Amino acid sequence: MKIPNQLHYTKEHLWTCPNTDSSNDGTWLAGITDYAQDMLGDVVFIEPPKLGDKLISAKTCGIVESVKTGSDLHAPMNGVVTEINTDILNAPEEINDKPYSAWIFKFKPDDATDTKHFLTAEGYKELIQGD
Repeated sequence: MKIPNQLHYTKEHLWTCPNTDSSNDGTWLAGITDYAQDMLGDVVFIEPPKLGDKLISAKTCGIVESVKTGSDLHAPMNGVVTEINTDILNAPEEINDKPYSAWIFKFKPDDATDTKHFLTAEGYKELIQGD
């Protein structure tokens, strides 16, 4: 099970990190973890938040459906959705193949320094070992 050190994790099995593309626009990326995609099985549909949606930390903002079940997406931080990864909407199985490069949405956090609620890779590993 991969758990990259450079990402932040939530108790609801999302990963997030600052967007490091050349735009340097202060946005962050969000997707589901390797553990989450493994528990879900083959991902077949994603209902992401909508552009411009206001995110409230830990509140439901979308759905990921697999052949087994559906699971809510929870906002990793307070903020506003700025982009949806349409490639993932058209090929949701990419989440199973590459969960840490298959981001679902970008968002602009209200306060990018408010990261105290995130788990480190080590903390996330401890969380899932308890599941």
